[in-house]
Amino acid sequence: MSTKLHILIIEDEKSICNFIKTALSVQNYRISMANTGEEGISMITSRCPDLVLLDLGLPDMDGSEIIRQVREWSNLPLIVISARTQEKEKVQALDLGADDYITKPFGSSELLARIRTALRHSNQPLTASGSPSSCYQVGDLCIDFEKRVVTLKREEVHLTGVEYKLVSLLAKNAGRVVTHDAIMTQIWGPYIEEDNRILRVNMANIRRKIEENPAEPQYIFTEIGIGYRMAEEVG
Repeated sequence: MSTKLHILIIEDEKSICNFIKTALSVQNYRISMANTGEEGISMITSRCPDLVLLDLGLPDMDGSEIIRQVREWSNLPLIVISARTQEKEKVQALDLGADDYITKPFGSSELLARIRTALRHSNQPLTASGSPSSCYQVGDLCIDFEKRVVTLKREEVHLTGVEYKLVSLLAKNAGRVVTHDAIMTQIWGPYIEEDNRILRVNMANIRRKIEENPAEPQYIFTEIGIGYRMAEEVG
């Protein structure tokens, strides 16, 4: 089974939260909810969601401030869900970096379609020619970015959500060194402690799952004191 996509809802209206949660749960998404902007920012950095549904009218801050902060360090898909209908409000949110804007009230079909589109765009790395690539394959390791499935010798490898994000990030930058700081920031956010122990622990777990001999890796290489590099695809 592929890794469940994790969606964070930042919304203070309980009825809207319950409606969205019900619609998404039926589609097998994993859901987290925050009722304030401060809580939402904390959950973005601690729970590493795949997509955020964001209300602009939060009790402690304007949702546009969350967009501004997140865009300083991440391309995490952000979809605004707001009762604000003025064109200038939509333009401002999109200019700040929101991926889409849905006006309340909305139906579940529209919401799900917008989510699928945002996730599809965020999960497509580019090939050398600039065209979208849907998978990474080197040797016996294959990563299907659309299905979020990792296979080794055609057998599925069961990764946690964070482990998949790490492997996916490195695979989308295959052949290039990704520094510890860059990985920490993109996965856990800029407020994570500088000690990269959490990164080392996750990488050790990943290597046990995909490397025949973790001490002599074939897929993920350590650049000592700098970061990690994923084996480059051939051809």
